[in-house]
Amino acid sequence: MVRIIVFFFLIGLSLPEMYAQQPLTDNIWKTLSKISYKKEYDELMGFKIDKPVFGESVKALEGKEITIKGYIIPVEGYKSHKEFIFSAFPYSMCFFCGGAGPETVMEVEATEGIKYSADAIIIKGIMKLNDKDINRLMYKLVNAKLVKS
Repeated sequence: MVRIIVFFFLIGLSLPEMYAQQPLTDNIWKTLSKISYKKEYDELMGFKIDKPVFGESVKALEGKEITIKGYIIPVEGYKSHKEFIFSAFPYSMCFFCGGAGPETVMEVEATEGIKYSADAIIIKGIMKLNDKDINRLMYKLVNAKLVKS
């Protein structure tokens, strides 16, 4: 009986270490949703636009390598892409097609082409925030690499 208790105790000690090594891909999209917007007049557009105001947890991701799970939204056909839109949701539910918010998509620049898949994939790269250029998305992942397809 003592052996069984010691065995489960030792397994319990190693669990936090195992989980610490796992990428927390599911929480990234939740963190990225911590934004608000402010109305600001844009000289070029000639009217007020909504500019993102990033929460502290989002700001903390700037310049950091993140690992994130999501879906490729192809820009040019269904082939291997170095530049594409990445979404928290599948194509039919994404920001562009299904009415999700702009915080659920990001631009991706990959180091190598990533083959299109309708299934979720995991990628990692350096996170960049954008609250200046209204012609770009708020989030960009650079030097991205495929982790798991």
